[in-house]
Amino acid sequence: MTVERVVVGISGASGAALGVRIVERLTSLPAIETHLVVSQAARRTLELECGPDAFESLLSRVRHHHPIGDIGASIASGSFPVHGMIVAPCSMQTLSAIATGRTDSLLTRAADVQLKERRHLVLLTRETPLHLGHLRNMCTVTEIGAIVMPPVPAFYHQPQSVEEIIDHLATRAIDLLALSNSPLSKSWQGT
Repeated sequence: MTVERVVVGISGASGAALGVRIVERLTSLPAIETHLVVSQAARRTLELECGPDAFESLLSRVRHHHPIGDIGASIASGSFPVHGMIVAPCSMQTLSAIATGRTDSLLTRAADVQLKERRHLVLLTRETPLHLGHLRNMCTVTEIGAIVMPPVPAFYHQPQSVEEIIDHLATRAIDLLALSNSPLSKSWQGT
């Protein structure tokens, strides 16, 4: 069985539970090697939104954790084979850096590598309302190959809890990586 590497980046926007759930789902899949990079702001948001042990819990789940300042990490090079990357949540600062090719942190460098190598890059952008600069950055990253997936709930599935909403968004993001032909997320069956 071939092992697929997936990078998960967590930036400081609200919605840290999305990144946590993506890591949980990826690490439960067979033959997935998860690499994690977390910004300083994300560590603060993780503690605020998910609890004081959230970061340590994430570290215990992944195969590799790369410090945000380690621009010499394996995931900073296109020669290191990776299936793709999800940034969840993706702050507007992180989106802007990716859109403009600013690679001054490992998170944005790893995202840039995905784009230059024509690999999957899924960005769960988190902000509302949006101004024109945000929208232009979303257009730019889309034009250069990323998939922008604002975490908008699918209410037609009639979720019964916030956890169900988070899980559906997490599985949709993972499905966008095209790791297999069998989607993880609940698909629409019609009315």
